[in-house]
Amino acid sequence: VQLQAFGGGLVEPGGSLRLSCTASTRLERFNIMGWYRQTPGKQREMVATIRYSGDRNYVDPVKGRFTISIDNAKNTMYLQMDSLKPEDTAVYYCYGHDGLVSRHYWGQGTQVTVSS
Repeated sequence: VQLQAFGGGLVEPGGSLRLSCTASTRLERFNIMGWYRQTPGKQREMVATIRYSGDRNYVDPVKGRFTISIDNAKNTMYLQMDSLKPEDTAVYYCYGHDGLVSRHYWGQGTQVTVSS
């Protein structure tokens, strides 16, 4: 199983980006998927998660600005990021947990830089 993240880039404060994470398998395999981010010298932190049930969870600093979603037909998870702030600058990773075999999968990181 592979996860491939893309869509990062350089954007000005207040701008938007949409990250995508495409899986090599059906998304229904994962009981939970999500996006994490990491900056140099800090631990990787959860940004947003979505469960198979559809329940969504966001870290407080991104609530109301970021939206996580999935498209089962495309085996792809998205993170729509609006009203971006410089503190959102990080490497973003997508994640999936296969509940049947209790395995964790990570995509490669994609850099998001918010700067004027």
